[in-house]
Formats: sequence, C-alpha cells, structure tokens
Amino acid sequence: MFGYYLRLAIKSIRRNPYLSGLMMLAIGLGIGASMTTLTVNYLMSSNPIPQKSDTLYYVQLDSWSPHEPAQEPNEPPDQITWRDAINLMQAGQASKQSAMASSAAVIEPADRNNKPFLASLRLNYTDFFTMFDAPFLYGSGWANSDDKQRKLVTVISKKTNDRVFGGENSVGRSVTIGGKRFTVTGVLNEWVLVPKFYDVTTGAFDETEDAYIPFLLKETLELPNGGNTNCWKSPEGEGFQAFLQSECVNYQMWVELPTEEDRDNYMAFLDAYAQEQKAMGRFPRPLNNRLPDVMTWMETEEVVADDAQIMMWLAFLFLLVCLLNTVGLLLSKYATRTGDIALRRAVGASKGAIFTQYIIESAVIGLIGGALGLALAAVGLQGIKSLYGDFVSELAQLDLLMVSIAILLAVVSSVIAGCYPAWRACAIPPASQLKNQ
Repeated sequence: MFGYYLRLAIKSIRRNPYLSGLMMLAIGLGIGASMTTLTVNYLMSSNPIPQKSDTLYYVQLDSWSPHEPAQEPNEPPDQITWRDAINLMQAGQASKQSAMASSAAVIEPADRNNKPFLASLRLNYTDFFTMFDAPFLYGSGWANSDDKQRKLVTVISKKTNDRVFGGENSVGRSVTIGGKRFTVTGVLNEWVLVPKFYDVTTGAFDETEDAYIPFLLKETLELPNGGNTNCWKSPEGEGFQAFLQSECVNYQMWVELPTEEDRDNYMAFLDAYAQEQKAMGRFPRPLNNRLPDVMTWMETEEVVADDAQIMMWLAFLFLLVCLLNTVGLLLSKYATRTGDIALRRAVGASKGAIFTQYIIESAVIGLIGGALGLALAAVGLQGIKSLYGDFVSELAQLDLLMVSIAILLAVVSSVIAGCYPAWRACAIPPASQLKNQ
C-alpha cells in the first residue's frame, strides 16, 4: 500500500504544482535558515580531539585576590602565573605536561627577496606536540633536554615553511625569529583545530601558530606577552623579571593523565601545592583548584558564543513560522479535494487509509523541501565565509551528519504539519458531501 499511496502523493503534487511548490519553498526556507545556524553551532561545539579529550586536563589554580573571585560566582583564573607554570613543570607529576603562552616576533627569511613578516608564536614544552597529536610533515618536536637548556630550536607551520623555505624539507636549517637564529626540528602539516582548545583565551577559532619555540625562551629573550594578561595586584618592582614573578596570569598549562587514578593523584598534588604556596604567603583564597578535561573546559569558557545560540533559536522560530504557513496551504489544498475524499470513503476507504495517504504526501513535500533547504543552507554557509573570512571556513561546512539531520528534520516537520489538515480531510462526512456534489 505504501507504493500506491506514494504514487497518489506524486500525482497530487503534479496536479497542484504551484501550491505544492509554495509548500516546498516554505519548508526549504525554514530548513535552510535552521541548518545554516545549526551547522555553525554544531561545529563550534564539536570535540576537537575526540581520541583523547577525556585524558587531557587544563590546570586552574586559584591564586587570585582574597577580596573577590577571578570570575563570578567563584571561578579561579582561567590562566596561571609564570611562577606557578615553572613550579608545576619542575614537579613533573603528569605523564605528559606542557605550560604554554602566546607571543609574536618577526621572522626573517634567508632569501632577501622574501620580506620579513610578523609571526604568531606558541611558547611550549616539547610534550605539547605528542599531547595534542600535532601532525608533522617533516621532522619532529625538539628533545626534552632542549627545553631545559633553552636551545634556540623551533617547529614551524607548513605555511611558514612554504613562505620561508619554499615548501622544502627545512629540518636542520636555520630561520631567524626575533633576531635570533633558530634551528628547525620539525614542520607541521596542515593543522586545523576547531575550536583551538589549548588556548581559548586568545580566540577559540583562531588559526594555529606560525612557529613554536621552547617555553623558557620567554624569559631568556624577554618575549612580549600575547593573549590576555590579568593581575589582581601590581608587580613588586619594575622590569621584565618583576613582571614574570608577579601574580599576573598569562600562561596556560595542560597535563595528560591516562587514568582516573592519575587524575585524582594530580588533583591531590595541586591542592598540596596550593597549601605549600599558602605557607609562603600566596594563594590567599580558600582551596579552589580545578582540573577540567577538554570538553568541560570548552563548556566553562563558553566557546559557543551566546549570539550564535540566539541566532540558532531564532532560525528555528522561523522554521516554525514556515511550518504554520505550510499547514494553511495544506488546508487549502485538501479543501479542494473534498469530493475525491467523499467518493473514496463511499467506496470503502477507511479514515486511516485517507489519513495515511495525506501524511505520505506531506512527507514527500517535506523531503523535496529538505533538499531545497540543504541547497539554501550551502548558500548561507558560503555567505558566512564571505562575511567573516577564512577563519570560519572550517565551521561553514555541511557534513554527512548535518545533511541527515536536515532531511530528517524536514520530513518530520512536514509530517507534523500535515497531521491537522489530514485529520480535517478524514473528518468529512461522505454522504452529505456527495449529496452537495
């Protein structure tokens, strides 16, 4: 019977092409707007490193003011101080760990035909690359001993390698960064993190950095701060060293803890460290350290902006309006077919059969409207790319899951919208209707 009802639905659509087209257009517009915003929200909140997101933890230490929390209601700072970053790294309590910070410096290509350019820097320990599964095109990260000895070594991005070395394997070659000659140990392949979870303070949807250098070179080369720097009291003294030893937070720290026991042990270590610092006159607030995993950290930092969520709900309201219009159009369409319905009822068709036929017709209209909506969503995502540039290019894409959701949403919505008109059609008394005919 399904095939028979499907043929009837197609014939009905062909018989009323304009009315059917209007319904498909209404559903298509609603689905297109909804899927455009839903796709962006879905990708903004996606897991950037699913294979190990539950074993990577962000370190939060509450070293803030005794008079007020870093963030209401009682949140610790979202970064740590230089002193704490160094102390935690020296303690070495995690299987893998990396303190990090952002900075910038000018890179000078050896070829004088290539102009120097300002590059974004990531200061980190070598564990950074294995912790976050950074993909290498050539070479690898530097050695652990290079971190301790503050060697001038670097890992550069593919884009930097293309710009400075013309895309050749540059491992072992030198590049001038901030006026110093660094030896290249590795070149990263294309690395797209959406969101860039390891440092959301500088922009969760920024591109990864142009070059990576050992963290301790921050002190050696007196590199400038990148990202957000917050202080609850002024540095004691002047100069670069005084600032490094201050209570200003500008550094991030991640640890890899493979088991729940490792996590509990590291949390106990953080609390013991805070108690030790209290004895030294620091950490004036009650114990309030945190160790969120990747997805918890994304939620805490509200990576998906409120504006994006509001736009998504507005789009779904627009879909609801489109469906209400579809209900009105279906009522009009079925009102012109009362004679056919009465005749079918008179020759034995049940109310259930009539209802099923019209629900299938609604589903077919929704299916075609969903396909139209996908085309409109693709256009909408291209518009977002044009408005906001390349940094959203990874967000503005429809994957197989979103396509499936769009089709399912269109069919289910149209079936729900078709229930009332179909019920009205079934309620027609055949005898009186035939008499009027």
